[in-house]
Amino acid sequence: MKKILLGLFVFSALVSSAQDMESFKLYKPEENAEQKIADAVAKAKAEKKQVFIQIGGNWCIWCARFNDFVTTDSKIDSLISKDYITYHLNYSKENYNKMLFARYGYPQRFGFPVFLILNEEGKLIHTQDSWFLEDGKSYNKEKILSFLNNWNLKAFDPSQYKEQ
Repeated sequence: MKKILLGLFVFSALVSSAQDMESFKLYKPEENAEQKIADAVAKAKAEKKQVFIQIGGNWCIWCARFNDFVTTDSKIDSLISKDYITYHLNYSKENYNKMLFARYGYPQRFGFPVFLILNEEGKLIHTQDSWFLEDGKSYNKEKILSFLNNWNLKAFDPSQYKEQ
């Protein structure tokens, strides 16, 4: 009986995960990603922020997990909103965005999701492998906060490093 209950639990967990992925539509393969990134850079410059690009696809369970993790944690969500303009760059059979991936040094080599930080001029300043932010089947809050704080505009402010 215990084996049957365990089997039903595992099956229901898999089904609910599949259903969640069916409703996950964060990425838009039809978008002109180059234009959207240019818009994000212009907005970041105007608002004195960096650009945070999350690369993945609607097929990617880890992309869904990351999005859920950062949007449901008020501290992380607030930090991203305060310091970054975010764009979700699609990688899928519908649109691989090959030109952009070449421009940014083929970040797909790290798997998905992978994160890019662009400065307010649109220059790539960091590529982050999401594996280093993971914790079991989820993500680690402290690692994500550290990553975001280490690449925001304030981190590049020379006044932060003046000797006291």
